[in-house]
Amino acid sequence: MTENVSLGMPQLPAPAYPAEVRDRLTEDAKAIIARYPDSRSALLPMLHLVQAEEGHVTRTGMAFCAETLGLTTAEVTAVATFYTMYRRKPSGDYQVGVCTNTLCAVMGGDAIFEELKAHLGVGNNETTDDGRITLEHIECNAACDFAPVVMVNWEFFDNQTPASAKKMVDDLRAGRTVEPTRGAPLCTFKETARILAGFPDERPGAVEATGGAGPASLVGLRLAKGEQPNHRIVHPRGETSGQEGE
Repeated sequence: MTENVSLGMPQLPAPAYPAEVRDRLTEDAKAIIARYPDSRSALLPMLHLVQAEEGHVTRTGMAFCAETLGLTTAEVTAVATFYTMYRRKPSGDYQVGVCTNTLCAVMGGDAIFEELKAHLGVGNNETTDDGRITLEHIECNAACDFAPVVMVNWEFFDNQTPASAKKMVDDLRAGRTVEPTRGAPLCTFKETARILAGFPDERPGAVEATGGAGPASLVGLRLAKGEQPNHRIVHPRGETSGQEGE
């Protein structure tokens, strides 16, 4: 017996942006497209641009990208749904991502993620009622020597613990200043999206702010360059052989 399946009403076309918003985005889009020899190559930053407008990639935003770049909405949707940095539903001012890849997980990332879910009362990819925090587990962010790592709007918070992570999200919800371990000062997710679209970060000192790799990463870099770092060779029975710098 065949089960009856209701497909529902077809979805209406996406509403257009208000005229003043569309005009502003059109000017920004021209600046983005001018960077590329082929306009379709501008799709990724264009998606960040429309995400900066509403905090997530809406159907209106995807329709705008498709029309501006001469693409189909199916082509734009395929890209927007492939990359996790593009949000498909309203999300918080601060995207708090806990690395749960292997090293961060065993160093405490799993415990941090579980405690933050309980502390905030949300699940993975869910947003607090006040609209401030969206919590998610994320894949490796190439900061294993700082494990466990939490990222807020893609800025690093290194060597975290459940206690430090809970204090950080409490400070964010309370509007208190929170400083990343390294990198630029925090800004909202919409502001972050505009920067990722390729527009200058005009906040004082933001461009000058930077962060360095950890000691383990730098050892690997020196080895890649053919340099010999200082080390000690320790044999199984605790006997040492060789001298510093061999």
